[in-house]
Amino acid sequence: MPKIVVLVSGSGSNLQSIIDAIKHGELDCNIAGVIADRDCYGLTRAKEAGIPAYLVDRKTYREELSQEIDKLIPQDSSLIVLAGFLSILDNAFIDKWQNRIINIHPSLLPKFGGHGMWGNRVHEAVLASGETESGCTVHLVTSEIDCGQIIVQQKVPVLKDDTVESLRLRVQQTEHLAMLAAIRKILEK
Repeated sequence: MPKIVVLVSGSGSNLQSIIDAIKHGELDCNIAGVIADRDCYGLTRAKEAGIPAYLVDRKTYREELSQEIDKLIPQDSSLIVLAGFLSILDNAFIDKWQNRIINIHPSLLPKFGGHGMWGNRVHEAVLASGETESGCTVHLVTSEIDCGQIIVQQKVPVLKDDTVESLRLRVQQTEHLAMLAAIRKILEK
């Protein structure tokens, strides 16, 4: 059975959707580990599901963050899933795991991606631009931020009365579906 490793920085809602999909037979893989770059609720979700969970603090490891994370990843892993992971992985790590790292981004890339575009900053930019739709993108990770090959996109309308919070919640609901679809697509190759 394919092994995946999930990297998180926050609440772990995408991680939870993966855990639930595996539990209900909707994904045919197992999570070999969850790694966080800061203390976060995603680690709690992993521990509650009986999944090995590791904290590799970005403030402690700084330049060695990618190397420390790599030490925890089983070498026979099929896929590394960045599920709300906010740290930038170095080029050596990306090269080693080339075409086996995916990321979820809360916009329809290539719009509203790149350095500094994460979380509510993305939704603020979408609303300020007057866009009529937004969504999320799952893409392969490359050395250029948010520029890898797009695997799956899910769209949502931007409503006239949207706030950053209402748009974020709508996009987040599609993230879970997009992430599961992307994992299936990659593992079925």
